[in-house]
Amino acid sequence: MLNTPESLPPLTAVRAFEAAARLGSFSRAASELGMTAAAVSYQIKQLERRLGVTLFIRHARQVELTPQGALIGPILSETFATMRSVFAHAVESADQTLSLTTLPTVGAAWLAPKLGRFHTDHPAIRITLDLSVAPTDFGTGQFDAAVRSGGGVWPGLRADDLVPNLYMPVCSPALREAARRLDTPGPPLGFALLGRPNWWATWFAAAGWPGLDLTGRFGTDFGAEHMCVTAAIAGHGVALASPIFFAGELASGALVPAHDLVVADGRRYWFTWPGVRAGSAKVQAFRAWIRDEAARDLAVARPYLERCVTIGPQAAP
Repeated sequence: MLNTPESLPPLTAVRAFEAAARLGSFSRAASELGMTAAAVSYQIKQLERRLGVTLFIRHARQVELTPQGALIGPILSETFATMRSVFAHAVESADQTLSLTTLPTVGAAWLAPKLGRFHTDHPAIRITLDLSVAPTDFGTGQFDAAVRSGGGVWPGLRADDLVPNLYMPVCSPALREAARRLDTPGPPLGFALLGRPNWWATWFAAAGWPGLDLTGRFGTDFGAEHMCVTAAIAGHGVALASPIFFAGELASGALVPAHDLVVADGRRYWFTWPGVRAGSAKVQAFRAWIRDEAARDLAVARPYLERCVTIGPQAAP
């Protein structure tokens, strides 16, 4: 017997009763549930024993609901119908929303301006974009895919190579003449360097100035490449930036190369997704789209790629 309102019967027994009550037959309920008629009968007997009431009158060739069974059956059928609807809605929502996480600069400077084109091609798929530096934990189920940098090999993940990590000095047109001092960086430069100090140290090493003391030469630490570029466009210094991610600003003239030297640090950006979601239509749709976008941008960036110098991976992401 049920002793408290919180003590619920086993779900298997409840499902067996609901199906039999709705279909009017143990055998038809068994067919729907993938059980035998004997198993359905057993589950219902267990439920009756637990409740302390008889739910069916069993005749030789048919079963009939008792008044107690007739009271419970329609309510359970409505409850199960609601549950099926809720689960179907959850699946539909999951199929229509792609949760993507990426590094802040990749998302803000490269992906965000492009996503309108994806929506035009795939209006049924909604994108939610997370910007974070922290590595993606796909085990939480929060994200469907990511764009990250690294070597492209992560346990349990699939990865498509997109673009290399490049950086070169960029500035506003007003600072172009002053930026020529990057060729002789020994004396004070007369303008602020914007961006990660280790990137700048590596760039100067590639330019022929290894071990250069850069103390006191940096402007505000914005913590993200795209914010440094925003400051550079405003004329607040020279930033290191990817000519791929900021191709639009270079094409418009809002930014100009402050030096011809382009550095590749050995890392690449990858579209990654869990192997268990390899069959997801929305993931595959975005995968095909972002690969096309990357190929188009690589073609535009060919002049920069042809003159870049590769110097090995950096520790900073």
